[in-house]
Amino acid sequence: MRVSEVMTRDVVVAHPRDTIRQAAVTMAEIDAGVVPVGENDRLVGMLTDRDIAVRAIAGGHGPETPIEDVMSKEVKYCFEDEDVAQVLENLGNQQLRRLPVLDRDKRLAGILSLGDLATQAMDGAAGPALSDISQPGGQHSQSHTV
Repeated sequence: MRVSEVMTRDVVVAHPRDTIRQAAVTMAEIDAGVVPVGENDRLVGMLTDRDIAVRAIAGGHGPETPIEDVMSKEVKYCFEDEDVAQVLENLGNQQLRRLPVLDRDKRLAGILSLGDLATQAMDGAAGPALSDISQPGGQHSQSHTV
């Protein structure tokens, strides 16, 4: 099964100079905990509700802070034509719950979440990835940013 068969295609993209308040309102409107950040038709970062809470608010930043000040700039991604099993393994190894999905021209095509994989992909295949993702710490831990 390919990523394109299970990913979410309808993705709202924020601009790096949008404020974290605007991003939080967008997240509430679309009922999502993440928004890709793009500029000039390219993905330049990801902003999660956790980034807002831990990097922004706990770090003393106000609601008018630009997204680019608190977003994750090193973005892991997958391609829409990749095999789901490989991406699941990568999610677990990297302790990520979601990845932006790019086409081979490196343009945003969608978002792939662990939830997408759990509900639409192979029976039970998301379980081991969730177990790996749920381990404390890891390279994406934000405990050092406060």
